[in-house]
Amino acid sequence: MFEIEYEFREDDLIHFNEVQFTRNEDIQSNIRKNRWLVPAVMGLIGSFYYFYYGDKNSAAYIVVIAALWGWLSPKVMMLDLRRQILANYTYKEKNAMFGTYTLTIDPAQAQYLLEKSPSGKHKMLLSDLVRVEYSKHYVYIYISLSTALVIPRETVKSGDLAAFAKQAEQMIERAA
Repeated sequence: MFEIEYEFREDDLIHFNEVQFTRNEDIQSNIRKNRWLVPAVMGLIGSFYYFYYGDKNSAAYIVVIAALWGWLSPKVMMLDLRRQILANYTYKEKNAMFGTYTLTIDPAQAQYLLEKSPSGKHKMLLSDLVRVEYSKHYVYIYISLSTALVIPRETVKSGDLAAFAKQAEQMIERAA
C-alpha cells in the first residue's frame, strides 16, 4: 500500500492557480498586448509632446511612466490574481480545503485513490484521473484538465512522494 501525508496551504493554492494562469495562451496574449501596446501609445504621445511642443520634461515623464507600465503591469496583475483567488473562497471553504491530507493507493483495490482531507474522506476512480505532473517543488495529480491535487514536496510529513507519484502514474495509465 502506498500512502503519503502532507499539508496543503494557501500558498500552494495560489501557486497552482498562477501556474494555470501562466499556461493559458489567451491570458498571456492579453498580458503581452497590455505590456507593449499601452507603453507604445504612451511613447507616441511622448514623442508628440517632444517634437510638436518641444516640451522635454512632459515627454520624459510620459516615457518614464510608459517604461514603468511595461515593467510593473505584469507584477500588478499577478498580485491582483492572488487577491482574486483567495476572495473566491469563503472562510468555511478555506477551512475545508487547507490542512492535512492523506492519499492512499491500495494495490488490492487498484481502481481507487483514497483521499482523507479536512473536508472528509473521498474515493476517486483512477480511471477518472487525468495525469500526474512533476515540478521542482510540487507534484500534481490532475483530477480534470483544470483541477488537481497539489502535493507540495516540502510539506510531506510521511511516505515516499516519488514512489507514490510513480505508482499513481502507473495506475492511471493502466486504468485509462
